[in-house]
Amino acid sequence: MKNKSSLKILVVSILTLSMFLGCVGEDETGLKPYQDPNLPVEGRVKDLLKRMTLDEKIGQMWQASPDLVRTYNNFDEEKARKLVIGYGVGSFLSIAGEDTQKLQKIAVEETRLGIPILFGIDAIHGHALYNGSTIFPMPLALSSSWNPGLIEKTASATAKEVASTGVKWTFSPILDVARDPRWGRIIEGFGEDPYLVSQLGAAKVRGYQGSDLSSQDSILACGKHLAAYSETTGGRDYSPADISERTLMEMFLPPFKEAVNVGVGSIMTSFNEINGVPSTANTDLVRNILKDEWEFDGLVVSDYASVRMLYDTHYVAEDLEDAARCAVEAGVDMEMVSEAYMEHLERLVIDGVVPEKLIDDATGRILKTKFLLGLFENPYGSLDPSVINSRQHRNLALEAAEQSIVLLKNEGILPLKDARSIAVIGPLADDPSNQLGGWTGDQPAENVVTVLDGIKNNAPQRTKVRYSKGCDVLGEFDNIKKATRIARRSDVAIVVVGELENMSSEPNCRVSLNLPGNQGELVRAIHHTGTPVVVVLINGRPLTINWIAENIPAVVEAWFPGQEGGNAVAELLFGKINPSGKLTMTFPKSVGQIPLHYNHYPQKNWDHGKYGKRYVDIEDEPLFPFGYGLSYTKFDYGNLKIIPSKIDKKGEIRISLDVKNVGKIRGDETVQLYLNDVVSSVTTPSKELKGFKKITLNSGEKKNVKFTLTPNELSLVDRSMEWVVEPGIFEVMIGSSSEDLRLKGSFEIIE
Repeated sequence: MKNKSSLKILVVSILTLSMFLGCVGEDETGLKPYQDPNLPVEGRVKDLLKRMTLDEKIGQMWQASPDLVRTYNNFDEEKARKLVIGYGVGSFLSIAGEDTQKLQKIAVEETRLGIPILFGIDAIHGHALYNGSTIFPMPLALSSSWNPGLIEKTASATAKEVASTGVKWTFSPILDVARDPRWGRIIEGFGEDPYLVSQLGAAKVRGYQGSDLSSQDSILACGKHLAAYSETTGGRDYSPADISERTLMEMFLPPFKEAVNVGVGSIMTSFNEINGVPSTANTDLVRNILKDEWEFDGLVVSDYASVRMLYDTHYVAEDLEDAARCAVEAGVDMEMVSEAYMEHLERLVIDGVVPEKLIDDATGRILKTKFLLGLFENPYGSLDPSVINSRQHRNLALEAAEQSIVLLKNEGILPLKDARSIAVIGPLADDPSNQLGGWTGDQPAENVVTVLDGIKNNAPQRTKVRYSKGCDVLGEFDNIKKATRIARRSDVAIVVVGELENMSSEPNCRVSLNLPGNQGELVRAIHHTGTPVVVVLINGRPLTINWIAENIPAVVEAWFPGQEGGNAVAELLFGKINPSGKLTMTFPKSVGQIPLHYNHYPQKNWDHGKYGKRYVDIEDEPLFPFGYGLSYTKFDYGNLKIIPSKIDKKGEIRISLDVKNVGKIRGDETVQLYLNDVVSSVTTPSKELKGFKKITLNSGEKKNVKFTLTPNELSLVDRSMEWVVEPGIFEVMIGSSSEDLRLKGSFEIIE
């Protein structure tokens, strides 16, 4: 046995050495080196690259549209063979289920080298483009949970469902720091703060990818969109980002850097340009910063047809051939959908315009990803319908919705106690489709618990529930009179209003943040009946609900809460759960205040009231600040300790405090830590989130909460555009929101 084992080690060693010397032989089992799972991935990649023609390499660099293998929306085997065998396509977009098996069979069994296909899909909040899957709250909603562990769990569940349909790649998480609520895609990200987006985005990467990418339950994550895609002009999608290098470094790149730090397997370039250079052609951003400086060794994919956009939208390329050159030189490894690479890269290499080493680098990254995902050993995966929308995943969707809902206002009306009759009113009270949010395919209505369903499920047994739609979100339907009649006959009215899912999505943006259509009139009419009113918002962005915030006694922000959202809302209304969500976006009072993110630079008429108001026609403060959210209980903060009081530039600060639940019921509190660098070489924000902890406390219970601040949290971008830690005094502010700061202290960094 010992001799056999030694012989095996010797054989493996010889094979490994031969690969690095360029040998492309087979072992005693007939396996070529790249087919041997026992060999190092790097060696397998090198061996396979040596066997590939230029055409085959370029084929791997193309992600094809599903339309190219379908006729009248049905799988077309003839088209599939032409694409997979004839063009050697390396990836497909938005194909899941049985069609993945058919395409994979052609690739593995009928092509020269048997390289498997990598299938990718937008699984933004669950495998939501796939019929019957579990639909979690949209990411902006989930961010309101301030719970990285919960977000990791939802991503892990999503990975299981995606992988069970033959797909191993999701185009998520969105790492765009969003500071303009007019932009439709803010619903896909985690809010306005780079630290929070970094932490929640990293959690999602961990959930998708797990500890082993080759696991049956893991999928490849994709951080997008690199970069500053969310810094829109006028709130318009796809618009240019005209920003300073400092803003790019401080605000928009940190979430991507953190994703790279935790091992994200792919990055997507954005549609937009940054200071005149489209991201898909931005060599400094993609090749120099991402690949070289950050040492990212995964694959870079373009956004949908963004290589072609270099030619027909940005006009930085003369034609598609020039667009292909620009993108591959910048470091884009795979082109999504458009065909500039397939049509022109071969000629560019033959003519000496593009070095073949760039093709080898790109193809090598794609092959490495496929090896790490285990596709060469298990190309088909396991189609397992039992994983889709399992009871465990539905329970997780309910928990996610419960923690994502934010109680914006409560004048004692909630939780509901003695309501013997409830009027449920509003166009979104019983609307399964629009409750789910964007990036959702057709889903069975019976899988979705609407707010009306949830109230019926959770109301006391003898409570009478009446329903009236009242009006449409948009359009002609208007039956407000009927709605007021049932409100007058009820002890309380729950009015569910907001936005259609396609109002907060790609590429749909808004110039107004008011409630659309006649919904504002509906809320006023119900309020004027004299019946106590609770407004529940189903929406994808902060709204300017000034009148509602002033006049309605209770306001609940549910966002697009997913399939179990109705149960979660009802549990909150009846006090079965204690609300714990906190805003990750500032709510303005008017679009004229935008941008209104909390982490602004100090201004004399902002932070110091003696200089007067910024506007003559509106108050300076937001409607609701970043980090804000109410509970049915109360928490006291005390006993702040900052140790040591002085550190050098490489030191760490340990901060602790006590939080006590002084209310009558169990509750969750998100403790938020903000820093202010009092005097620095460059202007820094008045306050910046640098830590948060979500804790659960029983009535009367006290917990000690600890934070550690490292040089990562204490650094800034100096005048030389370098990340450094500077000496000086730092103010520590800890509280329940960015405006509700309960404890303050300081420490000093010395030379």
